[in-house]
Amino acid sequence: MVRNTTKPLAKKPAPPLAPPAAAPPPLSPSARAPRAALAAAAAAPAASTGSVVAVTRAVQLLGAFALGESQLSLAELSRRCSLHKTTALRIARTLAQEGYMVQCDGGEWRLGPAAGWLGARYQSGFDVQNVVEPMLRKLSTATRESAAFYVREGDFRTCLMRVEGVQPLRHHARMGEALPLDKGSPGRIILAFSGQRGAVYERIRQQGYCLSIGEREKDVATVSAPVFGQHWRLLGSVCISGPAARLTEAVLTAHARTVMDAANRLSYALAGAVSPHTPPVVSTWHP
Repeated sequence: MVRNTTKPLAKKPAPPLAPPAAAPPPLSPSARAPRAALAAAAAAPAASTGSVVAVTRAVQLLGAFALGESQLSLAELSRRCSLHKTTALRIARTLAQEGYMVQCDGGEWRLGPAAGWLGARYQSGFDVQNVVEPMLRKLSTATRESAAFYVREGDFRTCLMRVEGVQPLRHHARMGEALPLDKGSPGRIILAFSGQRGAVYERIRQQGYCLSIGEREKDVATVSAPVFGQHWRLLGSVCISGPAARLTEAVLTAHARTVMDAANRLSYALAGAVSPHTPPVVSTWHP
């Protein structure tokens, strides 16, 4: 029979417990104030506008691309959106996961196929004619003259839509006909607000309208104003026209404000709310 001769180990005394940590001193009223102010400032935008900051920043990033710009660097995106580069990069990568942005081989960013598909769906659901034609009818009724809407087609202008006036003697323009840009007020408006240089075009930009008498067609007078579309980019020009014998310079000048008001209403209907890109002349009347 084997006996256990091993002596039991003596237990070591437990180390004394550390004294409890002292509670941090309460913040003074002066220290609590900045924290409360920061919390209130952070909550104020959401409470007052109901907007989501992340969504707003993502939309800003998509809208940073100007017409004709295929690629932008991260630094330029962050500059245009007033965002830190790390924030812009995080948003861009999130948008890329959904196909709204694509990073190029060189590191630049471009809009992705999902953005194009979104634009296509917008175009299919929005018919400019539904907005332009009612405006032209109101303009024709107000002036009793024919009203037309012109757009640029390369180096020419084309009448996209027209409403005939009630006057028995009136000017007839063929829709779709290619006309020169530098003859007649509708074309000169398009040139002026496309950045054409020269004293004539600078004056047009300042006053916000252009009138012409017998410039393209003898005995035909017109007065025109610019129309802007999405992102406040020039879309075309709206005008009224008629015989020069009836539409003298004084009469055209009197009608200019009505034409400008119609063009401004159409611009706001197409472009939406005012933005930093809204041309000053849209809301300015120069007699």
